[in-house]
Amino acid sequence: MQYGIKKGGRRRGRIAAGSSARSTGRLARFFNFRVAFGANQFELTRSSDNIKKYSIMPDQEVEYNKDLVTIKDWLNKQPHLPHNVEDVLLRRFFTSCGYSLERAKRTIDFFFTIRSTAPELFCKRDPWSPEIRRVFEITDMLPLPNKTKENYKVFIYRLNNPELDLFNFVDAVKTFFMLADTRLTEEDEIPSGEIPIFDSANVSLKFIGKVNLSTLRKYMLYTQEAIPIRLKQVHVINAPAYISKIYALCKPFLKSEVAKLVKFHEPNSTTLYKDVPQDLLPEEYGGKAGTVDQIKRYWIKRIEAKRDWFLENDKNWAVEEALRPSNCQDERTNQVRDLPGSFRSLALD
Repeated sequence: MQYGIKKGGRRRGRIAAGSSARSTGRLARFFNFRVAFGANQFELTRSSDNIKKYSIMPDQEVEYNKDLVTIKDWLNKQPHLPHNVEDVLLRRFFTSCGYSLERAKRTIDFFFTIRSTAPELFCKRDPWSPEIRRVFEITDMLPLPNKTKENYKVFIYRLNNPELDLFNFVDAVKTFFMLADTRLTEEDEIPSGEIPIFDSANVSLKFIGKVNLSTLRKYMLYTQEAIPIRLKQVHVINAPAYISKIYALCKPFLKSEVAKLVKFHEPNSTTLYKDVPQDLLPEEYGGKAGTVDQIKRYWIKRIEAKRDWFLENDKNWAVEEALRPSNCQDERTNQVRDLPGSFRSLALD
């Protein structure tokens, strides 16, 4: 589902930290509501004019729903996988896998399996913990409210402070995945693609020393092969002259088809707007999507409202490897075990 942000208006409600994820999800899905951020108020409304429901015809929807039932029945018969999985997430797997049942099944299995091998990223995820609060403070993770004409969802990720003393790479990736889980399990409208924009204005060469190689490799594997999205473009803006050295960290783990999607944009350039309309961006980038702070606070509230879900997710989405059938082995899971954990073990080009 897509929302627009409108300033002003009479207050109808506030998403408070500690609100249940279920009640917030109902509000987000079925009602127009306003969220108060300090002195400012923003109304989140359905953008029904642009909604494209799964991009299938009515006569195809019957078959589509039958396939979803098939996926749920298959999942409930897997002794090693979790069974309490949101329907919207299963729909995302089916859609992102090109409506292929077998591809969806393999991806679902790998999705939960890779998470089980990375407890440092997917367990003990409390939005109120000091570690997560620190990430909220020093980074801006911004799913933008409006989509492109192709129905692509756009994001901006950036460090908002060049000082890296407080930056922890593992905590940042953990928080990134908390935001992703919030979207994947709560947003009913499935975009046709995803466009991440990484703003490297505050990234210095010191960032290399902050990277945990094992975490980076798990991040790259999970985001390219497990998470149910369709990556359409990747942009790095405000790219400094030394960006190639930082890019070399990721390059060994990039699939060739993903590497072809990456575009670099120099500081003060307008080349990004050839692919992403400027109006979709925050005001700080010359757009009309609201300020960075407004968008950021909205998503922090969404994550906080899902706190109970995150705390229970450790056990709800656990994988029981001892119960895995012999015909459900995936060699890719071996890639995330026994990984080197230091930068020194990576040879840069």
